[in-house]
Amino acid sequence: MVNLQRYFINQSADENQCFFIENKDDIHHINKVMRQTKDDSIIVTFLDEKVYKCKIISINQQAIEIKPQEQQDINTELPQHITICSGLIKADKYEWMIKKATELGANEFIAVSMERSVVKLNESKVAKKLERWQKIIKEASEQSYRLNIPRVQFKSNLKEIYDMINHYDYVLIAYEKHAKHGELSRFKKILKQLKAQDRVLMIFGPEGGLSENEIALFEEASTLVGLGPRILRAETAPLYALSAVSYEKELLG
Repeated sequence: MVNLQRYFINQSADENQCFFIENKDDIHHINKVMRQTKDDSIIVTFLDEKVYKCKIISINQQAIEIKPQEQQDINTELPQHITICSGLIKADKYEWMIKKATELGANEFIAVSMERSVVKLNESKVAKKLERWQKIIKEASEQSYRLNIPRVQFKSNLKEIYDMINHYDYVLIAYEKHAKHGELSRFKKILKQLKAQDRVLMIFGPEGGLSENEIALFEEASTLVGLGPRILRAETAPLYALSAVSYEKELLG
């Protein structure tokens, strides 16, 4: 099973019926890259996060028919629902970050045009960027055996994020001044408090950091935390935070 390629289907699992893989990239990958044929097996993760070893019934250019055969006992999701909200950074760095953060268990990404963002995203290019980012996330989800595909969205400023904070149990802002001043206990304390299914919004600034205005906007509704004694790059900080959650809640239990 370990060596079998993984794919996602946007339907709930049912052992008594066949399903069709209709994503063009997946069809190409199964047919041309993996060179799989009728009666071969693949691993499929369904919308309800159930995972099955599936038999290929038929292959054509439009769809690949599969039949669930054996359910797999797999749980690869973090106990908490983590949303990574980060300021726009250079394209290659942001793409690297969302790929690695998906591997580390992030559930959602929000890219935000912040006051100190050097990179600007033209409104006419948003849809194309989101499509590219979502594809990167999907591939990382398959590679890392995730049970779902995190979604990514874009917001033009942090005020839009402020309007969403009631959806979260914790709102944490990574603030480099706290790291410089040696503030380490707050993040550690919150990690220990987190319960299963808690929804956590983590906000990270762009290369230039968060502005004083942006910090003030969330002052009454968030917790400022330092991420260790070192100053982290914009693309590294989310990975540090996710690794800390994983260590505290998965390795230590």
